[in-house]
Amino acid sequence: MKVLVVYDTVSVGKMTEQVAEIIKENLKENGIDVDSFYVKDIDVATVKNYDVLIAGGPTMAFRPSMGIMEFLNSLTEGEFSGKRAAAFDTQLKMIVSGNATKGIEKKMKSLGFNIIMQPLVVYVESKGKNVWQFKSGEQEKAKTWAQEAAKTLNE
Repeated sequence: MKVLVVYDTVSVGKMTEQVAEIIKENLKENGIDVDSFYVKDIDVATVKNYDVLIAGGPTMAFRPSMGIMEFLNSLTEGEFSGKRAAAFDTQLKMIVSGNATKGIEKKMKSLGFNIIMQPLVVYVESKGKNVWQFKSGEQEKAKTWAQEAAKTLNE
């Protein structure tokens, strides 16, 4: 089984990239063959060579970033029927902040992917102009989510 992690990241701190790397490393530690790519570095034609797609991006203006949606929109419907998928995002924790994972999952379902688990939402916070960090416990939450994904994929 081969897993592909594709992500968009927009902040100077590359918060979503860090989450993608946490997912990748924890899947590898659990015996999963996994590759990870920034959306602009992946050849769309190679996506069909993977059994599982984990896609993520930051929540921007209440929805997924343009980069992750452009990537997903470039995939051909029907080529992924029966393949598995999961979504993740990074976002500010606010009363009304939107959620990128909803749009990502909706698009993956329309492409034929089967969503295998609840999405991962990782909260970040600002520490000044263009300075971002994970809220307390969020990196551990990402590790736990990736370990659960590995268990699901290994079953």
